[in-house]
Amino acid sequence: METKDGFLVINKDKGCTSHDCVRQIRKLLNTKKVGHTGTLDPEVTGILPIAIGSATRFIQYLPQGKTYIGQIKLGIRTNTDDIHGEIINQKSWPKISDEKLDQYLNRFRGIIKQIPPKVSSVHVNGERAYKKSFRNEVFELPPREVKIDELTLMKWDQINGIIEIKIECSAGTYIRAIARDLGEILNSEGCLLQLKRISACGFDKQNSIKISEIEKEQGEESSKNFIIPIISALNHISTFVLNNEEEINFWQTGRAIKVDINCFHESKSFDYKKPIKVIDKKETLLGIGFLNKDQTTINPKLVLNAK
Repeated sequence: METKDGFLVINKDKGCTSHDCVRQIRKLLNTKKVGHTGTLDPEVTGILPIAIGSATRFIQYLPQGKTYIGQIKLGIRTNTDDIHGEIINQKSWPKISDEKLDQYLNRFRGIIKQIPPKVSSVHVNGERAYKKSFRNEVFELPPREVKIDELTLMKWDQINGIIEIKIECSAGTYIRAIARDLGEILNSEGCLLQLKRISACGFDKQNSIKISEIEKEQGEESSKNFIIPIISALNHISTFVLNNEEEINFWQTGRAIKVDINCFHESKSFDYKKPIKVIDKKETLLGIGFLNKDQTTINPKLVLNAK
């Protein structure tokens, strides 16, 4: 039986790598074309969207924001910037009020620059940083710009030096780096104690399933109820409707389509430089296109069922 294309939102357990999840889904659904939407560290739990079939081609067009709930442990610095690494320094933490601590968190709100952890998947001269780190090589990572849309102090445990935060951020943000840098700002040390991702790429727990549940219910059949159609994952982008067979044929053969304003439905965040999903009158997804500079034609970028 053929597995339908779409997104399967895995609620990942601790200890499982993102690649492990992809490998297990390939086996359970008996399909090779499977990919994840962004690495989730083995010790981090929560939402890991998995693309199946032609959905793998649409990963780049999903919303990029992610939301986490995490705990930061002050007083400890490790070589991985989380509690599972080797401790390289320990230091007391300050006595501080919730209000003052929240003021310090302002340093991490908005667009910031952060240096990724050395044990990370960032590329260094064509190689992952963590591989160099495991060989004890000496290297530096340049700071990268990330965006923190929301950072909420949920709880401050002064006695144990544990800060609980909720953070909504752009792709590529390392919460471990925030833990490390916050410890330094407080004239202490810091590392990530635990982390759970509660939403990613427009998906949350509501539509998620554990791999163990798929295994229990005979894989392919149980997963069908949880596979989210590709078009449902693209509600955030503008829509262009093709109304006749001639336009559909033009589209499937890679030709530009003249824009009829009545067939164009703008999203709230419309920008002519952003991708647009193209559908037919039956709301079948045909692909992704971009408007030209004059906004007079829409040019194919990703075409399903190309001729």
